[in-house]
Amino acid sequence: MSDTGLDFALGEMADTIRDTTRRFAEDRIAPLAARIDEEDWFPVELWPQMGELGLHGITVEEEHGGLGLGYLEHVVAQEEVARASASIGLSYGAHSNLCVNQIRRWANDEQKKKYLPKLISGEHVGSLAMSEAGAGSDVVSMKLRADKVQGGYVLNGTKFWITNAAYADTLVVYAKTGEGSKGITTFLIEKDMPGFSIGQKIPKMGMRGSPTAELVFNDCEVPEENVMGPLNGGVGVLMSGLDYERTVLAGIQLGIMQACLDVVLPFVRERKQFGKPIGAFQLMQAKVADMYVALNSARAYVYAVAKACDAGKTTRFDAAGAILYASENAFRVAGEAVQALGGAGYTKDWPVERFLRDAKLLDIGAGTNEIRRMLIGRELIGAA
Repeated sequence: MSDTGLDFALGEMADTIRDTTRRFAEDRIAPLAARIDEEDWFPVELWPQMGELGLHGITVEEEHGGLGLGYLEHVVAQEEVARASASIGLSYGAHSNLCVNQIRRWANDEQKKKYLPKLISGEHVGSLAMSEAGAGSDVVSMKLRADKVQGGYVLNGTKFWITNAAYADTLVVYAKTGEGSKGITTFLIEKDMPGFSIGQKIPKMGMRGSPTAELVFNDCEVPEENVMGPLNGGVGVLMSGLDYERTVLAGIQLGIMQACLDVVLPFVRERKQFGKPIGAFQLMQAKVADMYVALNSARAYVYAVAKACDAGKTTRFDAAGAILYASENAFRVAGEAVQALGGAGYTKDWPVERFLRDAKLLDIGAGTNEIRRMLIGRELIGAA
């Protein structure tokens, strides 16, 4: 992996996180990336190794075993993991941000003491379950019910498209405890709870090796102490985490774009046609220039929003805007990487076709680009 480009002056700690994560990703993740995709294989043994570096608890306070850093550092780590393997990057983001960071923000002290240590060490894998087969963008229409019984709740229903599901030890799950947007509650689910099981595994076009599956709740018994956050306040928990989720996951797309340049630049220097390297042709130089500008412009937006998150000054529409811009740029850059390699780019012999398949996910996941545009436009115009 080579580096060319602007120093964004993110600070000594962010630079240290990048260097540490990059070395680990180059040594431990990148050599596995092709197999991860080919076999749809999740190398869970990476989790404790990443835990030793502190990567799972970047945003968690030191008193709870984390590094006590910010979303900027988390984005940087996310970027470098995804640069080596976007699939591992997706599972890492689902674990460290969607699960761990939500527990950090909303769990009580007893819950933090119980769940965070093993999640941060990587001994346990975390997941978040919001979507259902009939409730994606319209999350309030979820059907998973949690009925009150003595000592806790009984959950019945399913969740769908859940990242890390089959390997997760701890899951942050949203369920209906009432009606409408004020009738959703957040629960901490353990994989061995009676009545909880993993349903069908969901094969995907890209991000293969980041396991996605259905969750099944059949009279699943959940004790009262596993309610996270306020009763019937799950929408607030969910929505408050979306800005951070979108910002951190945008780092995946930055990593994909850098990975594209990592492949394309050496190729155009070495591949010869008409007696000279194809990089000597102006059309190819323009293609590389567009890829580079797309990456760094997306970096500038994502890093700025991450800094705003750390300062408590982010806006919902800018978090949506950052991932919208990074995601569309990444899919375009990956397409250009395939084109730059020509026939080779369309084969499985080179990783750029994988980058293209992987890049498409975040046009859809963490809120579709259509929903992001609707949110940004509505916020800016002030429409109801």
